[in-house]
Amino acid sequence: MTKGITGHEPDPRAIYADIIDLPHHQSSVHKHMSLYDRAAQFAPFAALTGYDDMVEEEARLVDNKIELDGSELEILDQKLAIIAKEIDKGRSPEVSITYFVPDLLKQGGSYQTITEVIKKVDNVSRKLVLERKEGLADMNVTISISDILEIHGEIVDKGI
Repeated sequence: MTKGITGHEPDPRAIYADIIDLPHHQSSVHKHMSLYDRAAQFAPFAALTGYDDMVEEEARLVDNKIELDGSELEILDQKLAIIAKEIDKGRSPEVSITYFVPDLLKQGGSYQTITEVIKKVDNVSRKLVLERKEGLADMNVTISISDILEIHGEIVDKGI
């Protein structure tokens, strides 16, 4: 008997000589599977799990935070003062606020615009306290004044 590739095992052609040249079996019950479908069976066994998610995350675009100049900051402060006066009068001003939300996974973030009733302008901690509550503690939502890009609303737009 002839030896295999390394010389230590028997030659497979000699071992399977009686069946090696037989025709390939074709099932009469099942349709022949295409090479594409056959390869798809092994797709769940990707060697680099999470790689596609990582590439997708890297390709996701984020915005940079816009820094307001002196005149824009002054206008924003005037609008916040108008809102604070309205609250002191017992009114509940509703405004649209565009503010920066930092991304949790990468540097940068996105701008969101919401329309909400303002409960308080906290000049000490430099936050807007909204009427809306959320979370398990049912706490009022806050927005850092430094993250605000612009404020619009009937009360603030006519006051400036």
